[in-house]
Amino acid sequence: MSEEGDIKEIAKSKRDWEGSTLKRSLDALPERRKAFTTTSSAPIDRLYTPDDTPDFDYFKKLGLPGEYPFTRGVHPTLYRSKLWTMRMFSGFGTAEETNARYKYLLEHGETGLSVAFDFPTLYGYDTDHTMARGEFGKCGVAISSLKDMEILFGGIPLDEISTSMTINGPAPVVWAMYIAAAERQGIPSTNIRGTIQNDILKEYIAQKSYIFPPEPSMRLIVDTFEFGSKEVPLWNTVSISGYHIREAGSTAVQELAFTLADGFEYVRAAKERGLDVDDFAPRLSFFFNAHNDLFEEIAKYRAARRIWARELKETFGAKNPRSWWMRFHTQTAGCSLTAQQPENNIVRVAIQAIAAVLGGTQSLHTNSMDEAYAVPSAKAVKIALRTQQIIAHESGVANTIDPLGGSYFVEYLTDRMEEESYEYFDKIEKLGGVIPALKKGFFQKEIARAAYRYQKETDDKERIIVGVNEYVEKKPIEIALVDMDPEGERKHLDRLNRLKKERDQKETERSLDRLRRAAEGEENVMPFILDCVKAHATLGETCGVLREVFGEYTEPIIY
Repeated sequence: MSEEGDIKEIAKSKRDWEGSTLKRSLDALPERRKAFTTTSSAPIDRLYTPDDTPDFDYFKKLGLPGEYPFTRGVHPTLYRSKLWTMRMFSGFGTAEETNARYKYLLEHGETGLSVAFDFPTLYGYDTDHTMARGEFGKCGVAISSLKDMEILFGGIPLDEISTSMTINGPAPVVWAMYIAAAERQGIPSTNIRGTIQNDILKEYIAQKSYIFPPEPSMRLIVDTFEFGSKEVPLWNTVSISGYHIREAGSTAVQELAFTLADGFEYVRAAKERGLDVDDFAPRLSFFFNAHNDLFEEIAKYRAARRIWARELKETFGAKNPRSWWMRFHTQTAGCSLTAQQPENNIVRVAIQAIAAVLGGTQSLHTNSMDEAYAVPSAKAVKIALRTQQIIAHESGVANTIDPLGGSYFVEYLTDRMEEESYEYFDKIEKLGGVIPALKKGFFQKEIARAAYRYQKETDDKERIIVGVNEYVEKKPIEIALVDMDPEGERKHLDRLNRLKKERDQKETERSLDRLRRAAEGEENVMPFILDCVKAHATLGETCGVLREVFGEYTEPIIY
């Protein structure tokens, strides 16, 4: 903190410097461009001093690690006590192939699992549905039944490893399969740890793998909060995700503001159900993108922690300090990967991963160099994992907590992102809240404008993308891609057909009918979904019942 007199003296000194030392330098060597910006096109000045944060209050805005407002991190020792979880997002083809990839990664030092599902699974369809044709296992693993889930984690003790599952519309069903698979291993639900993404609001905003309309979808999410707090206490029942918002083309501030607005909406919905915020808030988690602009990304994470802590404490009345914590997973930016010169992606990913670590992430996935083409090869994914390990053990960035705290530039960026987030909160509130705003296309239009601006800057070479619009090479690209089992889909369908023939059909139908009645009423549907899964109802059958009761969402046409 600087005194007011010091700030004025510094400001005068800066003006004098601009008129003398800087002017002589610019006369002799002009700057490379007229304006410098972040990846999000926000303007960046050439120099930052205490004059740029004149109202900076150390205790109000920064504080100490592990203490409110958690700008510097939620843990007092951060990585000095425990490194972040190295959780590589993995899944392709059959459950058997993905299980082999998990074991490969664990053998090479991965410390947490993260499941990628194929699109039929994301939409709640079994592999034998007509909507699933041509999509089997292409962007993740196909899971149609409890049997698939058991194979997926075969030989992996689920009480010793935490698992994140990127699933949204059918999240309660897939979660129930995981719980049942753990029980088949003899592990009670109270002993499993992990996260379901379960963030349907960002699906309407960005990724679009929704199933049901917003209102029943919110009911399902609150059902998981309530069930999890009682039956699966170590589980994070939502991962409020900005990642897909950023992948759709948003700016860093839009990613931050829209993600936090979604989080607040979930808290409101749970409180309206009558849940105590301190019963479920400690198990709310977040998922952010790490893009190329090192400082912008670091500031985003720091601002996110501060805003979340303040709002949970002051607006939502949480009393437990754990409810104020923002714990988040980070994935490096898939949208930044280029098909041109794919080896360059290794460097991009390393920079993005360092930003996540300097920003205090609890968990990290590093993308592989070949993901602009296909599911990562074993070699590419090992390089991505080794990138994290080198950062952890060789770079020195994990040795101290928030090493950029107090930087004039970083604190300015953090404050600016916080202020601009609150401007977005005000706009969303004036539109009636998150759900009315998304139905009006507010988020979609904001993201579309940002994506257009970024692409135009790239096309006009105002923004240089190495290997794409500068330093281009015309030689053919040589990179080995992953091979998937050509018989995988047939094997999966054979198992699915066999399950349907061998199960107790009457018990399956009874469990689905009980779920239907619960969904038509007001009961928490999670116990009924779990019963369906244990009776070997498939993903598609279980989601089909909910489709019949809740209907399906059709996005309005937005121009």
